Amino acid sequence: MTAGVSAQAVGLFAVTNFDDIVILSLFFAQGAGQPGSARKVVAGQYLAFTVILAVTVAVTFGASFLPKDALPYLGLVPIGIGLWEAWKIWRHRNRRDSDKEAETGQSRPSVLKVASTTLANCGDNIGVYVPVFTNVGTSGTITYCVVFLVLVGVWCAAGRFVATRPVIARPLSRWGHILLPVVLITIGLIILIEGGAFGL
Repeated sequence: MTAGVSAQAVGLFAVTNFDDIVILSLFFAQGAGQPGSARKVVAGQYLAFTVILAVTVAVTFGASFLPKDALPYLGLVPIGIGLWEAWKIWRHRNRRDSDKEAETGQSRPSVLKVASTTLANCGDNIGVYVPVFTNVGTSGTITYCVVFLVLVGVWCAAGRFVATRPVIARPLSRWGHILLPVVLITIGLIILIEGGAFGL
């Protein structure tokens, strides 16, 4: 029973979080060469998933935090972060004589930045997880939570692996600071549009 539930948890996590590897790889690439940046990315990812699981479990057992209609507006979070990153790129565009300093200013992933981006990108997964947790009961819910938290570490390792492959790391180190705001804004727009926010 536990093995079957664990396998289902692995499948559900992979399907609902596949795109998160791309975002993680961009954050890891942004912080390349900066002491402690990898730990911040991992901590941010775990913080986000701890919140997601806590809310999912609470909703499963009767609590309610956000109305369903409010979830699409979480798309404003990655849009805001993406615009902030884009502004920093624009601000430093003429500082060719201090590229290293500019790059450092643009590429500092923080725990809150990673966590808020992950929450916005994966927050709608709560709607998928709740009925599953409801059907598997208390022991199944515990199994799902444990498997999910283990897989967060696997996802972080995969994101870092992708970001450090030479064939990928070189273009990411050169263009990652530009690609990240584009990806974040795109994700935010998708969340807003698919959720019907602002009547879209």
